[in-house]
Amino acid sequence: MNCRHCKAPLRLTFIDLGTCPPSNAYLKACDLNAPEIRYPLRVLVCEQCWLVQTQDYTRSEELFTQDYAYFSSTSPSWVAHAARYTENMIQRFQYGPGSLVIELGSNDGYLLKHFLDRGIECLGVEPTASTADAAERLGISVLRDFFSESLALKLAVSGRQADLIIGNNVYAHVPDINDFTKGLKQALKPKGIITLEFPHLLRLIQGAQFDTIYHEHYSYLSLTSVIQIFQAAGLRVWDVSELSTHGGSLRIYGCHAEDDRPESPTVNEVLSEECRFGLRRSETYQGFQAHADRIKDDLLVFLIEQKRAGKQVVGYGAAAKGNTLINYAGVRADLLPCVCDAAVSKQGKYLPGSRIPIVTEAIIRKKKPSFILILPWNLRNEIMDQLEYIKAWDGQFVTAIPQLDVV
Repeated sequence: MNCRHCKAPLRLTFIDLGTCPPSNAYLKACDLNAPEIRYPLRVLVCEQCWLVQTQDYTRSEELFTQDYAYFSSTSPSWVAHAARYTENMIQRFQYGPGSLVIELGSNDGYLLKHFLDRGIECLGVEPTASTADAAERLGISVLRDFFSESLALKLAVSGRQADLIIGNNVYAHVPDINDFTKGLKQALKPKGIITLEFPHLLRLIQGAQFDTIYHEHYSYLSLTSVIQIFQAAGLRVWDVSELSTHGGSLRIYGCHAEDDRPESPTVNEVLSEECRFGLRRSETYQGFQAHADRIKDDLLVFLIEQKRAGKQVVGYGAAAKGNTLINYAGVRADLLPCVCDAAVSKQGKYLPGSRIPIVTEAIIRKKKPSFILILPWNLRNEIMDQLEYIKAWDGQFVTAIPQLDVV
């Protein structure tokens, strides 16, 4: 395989997680008697441009299906993050009724609804029908398609270039990152701004966050690699913010290469930190597999010990990251009988691969388990506050990453 960006041969393996089904391919009861398609999940490092990327096996149409079950509005903290972002952008850049905001991967309208409430024209680009339906019910216009350079050209020809293009946790999901980035260039007004948020590769390595690796994430991004991809498309990164979301993310601000706005000092600060950490050195990536194996082994030992002690462990949060962890560890319903989730779209279904049933939170009050295994550890505090009542029967919370922690 050659690098998706610079086409250099890929020889360095970052991590190999075996084979597993797509992490958001939740099963219905009628699917349990049928086989599941499993793909290798191997991540490689380009030693030329330092883009970290999954090995090619799946097409986006196989991952982002019409009944896609991830709805952004399920998480109150994520909706609050979107509201803060909206307020920040409006105040900083003075967007108003004459502006056009385009969000790529707009999901169920969790973010654009805040702009719409301020009288700002919005357009979502979203390929999954289940989430697009929800956004349209909020009054948001949605283009039901994958964003690309050809789609962006159509928008430009029709006079729909954007003052602000938003891509929150979408850039990593793009199989053809060059085509997508060229699309950003075409869809942006001459003085327009792009903001992209994505988990920071530096924090992924520091926090041993291997469960954030799954087929839907084609790329694992650093500022170093993104700047090179932007430059190749005629764009420029002029500012960057570090965020706490998803275990540590970056929000980059982009513009046309010819835009004369000054570059923020934070761009060089983040680049320098990445360089000091070693994101441009091959040896930095070579020890990551061992961290993942330690986490996997510790979780399995814990679950087996609780089973032998007659104590029940219930999972919370049927998130994609949890599916990576569970499938790599080989956990099945004998060790984790169910996983609770607040998303109605997931309840009554089964986790891909492990086939563990997804249930409502009511099961926790009914069964009074000894432990709640929080799979979306990035929402740990939110979930612990929500389930604080388990302390009434001395229940405890467990997270597996970056190391096994029981509280």
